[in-house]
Amino acid sequence: MLTANPAHPNLMVFDHPLIEHKMSYIRDIATSHRPFRALIAQIAGLMFFEVTRTFPTVPVDVRTPMEPTTCRRIAALITVVPILRAGLGMAEGIMEVMPEARVGHLGFYRDEKTLRPVPYLKRLPKDLHAGPVILVDPMLSTGGSASAALATLRDAGATDLRMICLVAS
Repeated sequence: MLTANPAHPNLMVFDHPLIEHKMSYIRDIATSHRPFRALIAQIAGLMFFEVTRTFPTVPVDVRTPMEPTTCRRIAALITVVPILRAGLGMAEGIMEVMPEARVGHLGFYRDEKTLRPVPYLKRLPKDLHAGPVILVDPMLSTGGSASAALATLRDAGATDLRMICLVAS
């Protein structure tokens, strides 16, 4: 279930027992690196499942072993964009759920003098306007890199932007 925040209508908090269960292991000091990375991917896949709930679909005719039938497919191209490097684990989990999604990459580092994000990598599909773009980054601190990444995606043509962030502290 997604819970809306009245003060921030575009912010949704995932309130799901399975996500909460997995978050308990991420937060546990006894969880080692390998299980931690696997949990990040699993939680991202679960979050992606919820984020795509409102995506429009279109009917498609398919031929089954029994007879032709009409099914539904997501209407537009989905692009997943991790902020490097931390977002890669989340992107991996999403790609397990939807391997047909496209992937772009954005990289930022923090300028130690200004504390502002500085871009160092931008690899994006040319037609970001063709469908929803999902920005993923588990490391939300000041929000500077996330804001810069969202601005970069808007400047590159994205019109339907969503961000999945995993706050585990």
